[in-house]
Amino acid sequence: MNNSPDLLNQLRIDRSAAPPPRPAGRGPWPAIAVAAVVLVAAGAWWALREEPLAVRTAAAQPEAAGTASAGTSVLDASGYVTARRIATVSSKVTGKVLEVLIEEGQKVKAGEVLARLEPTDADAQRDLSAAQLEAARSNVTGIAAQLKLADQNLVRMRDMAARKLVATAMLDQAQAERDALAAQLQSARSNLQVAVEALALSDIGVDNTVVRAPFDGVITVKAAQPGEIISPMSAGGGFTRTGIGTVVDMDSLEIQVDVNEAFIGRVKPKQKVEAVLNAYPDWRIPAEVIAIVPTADRSKATVKVRIAFKEKDERVVPDMGVRVSFLEEAKPAEANAPAITGVTVPSEAVVQREGKTVAYVVRDGRASLREIEAGDTRDGQRRILRGLAVGEQVVLAPPAELADGGKVAVTP
Repeated sequence: MNNSPDLLNQLRIDRSAAPPPRPAGRGPWPAIAVAAVVLVAAGAWWALREEPLAVRTAAAQPEAAGTASAGTSVLDASGYVTARRIATVSSKVTGKVLEVLIEEGQKVKAGEVLARLEPTDADAQRDLSAAQLEAARSNVTGIAAQLKLADQNLVRMRDMAARKLVATAMLDQAQAERDALAAQLQSARSNLQVAVEALALSDIGVDNTVVRAPFDGVITVKAAQPGEIISPMSAGGGFTRTGIGTVVDMDSLEIQVDVNEAFIGRVKPKQKVEAVLNAYPDWRIPAEVIAIVPTADRSKATVKVRIAFKEKDERVVPDMGVRVSFLEEAKPAEANAPAITGVTVPSEAVVQREGKTVAYVVRDGRASLREIEAGDTRDGQRRILRGLAVGEQVVLAPPAELADGGKVAVTP
């Protein structure tokens, strides 16, 4: 028990002792501030980093010498594509449509079946004609047999009459019977020929229930459906069709334009023409004047001019709007004249920025804005007169957000 006070004294805290020394410095706050600055800088870099813009490119190509236009336009005009061979196909007889075998855009050959009418009446008429033909043949066969017998009888009568065994009247009667049968046979043979022709006519009637294409072409209009009544002539009502469809010979397409009579003197037959369809403004089609129609439209003071395409293409269809340029004859080049060469790029690479004609050239992963001087467009290619060199990669259809010097990623 004497040791209890000593133990309590050992457990008591001595507050008079000096505290342990702290490390030198100002504590953890400077390190925390540095870490915060690093995090803010990293966030700003992440937010402001430049993402490459995906673009398509094409190389500038050299323009071959002599590819410039063959002549200068002396007159421009507008017109339409028309077809010289176009037909609304109908049947030759009135009837009910059984089936229609065409659709718009379908190519057909001459003689190809387009539709069929119900052939009930025509088939019945043909069967009747066939039966009449068979009866006529049987009649001819029967009369021919009777005539043969009459010929034999006449021979016997003549022999007997020569020997005074029969009266002359009996010989005359045998002769008359033979002549009558010969006449009947001739009539029967004529009836047989009529029956043959009647059957052929009935076959034509059956064939008239089949509607065929008159020439090679393309179906542009499908005008009838199964169950409708069709007639080659208008029935005066709205329930009778007058045609199965319309066939257009695409090889007969041409251009017709109205030229003001004050400028018709600039147009000549066989003159070269450059045509541009409204649907394809970058496609220049070579053409040639066929003829100047020798009459004027008094109300419009114009003269019609027919123009032929020198190249056939499925993209050209009837009634398309077209602009034409009548070209003057190309003058012969001088012997020492330098060849006209340049650079061509796809027309979609040339754009307008702030009123300037420019293109974006890609180099080292960045797009550089380049001001250029552009020429005409041919077959989707734009002539570049100044500002680009052969082989440089240009951006196709550059997006509006593409900036000068912007980072890009070329996609196939």
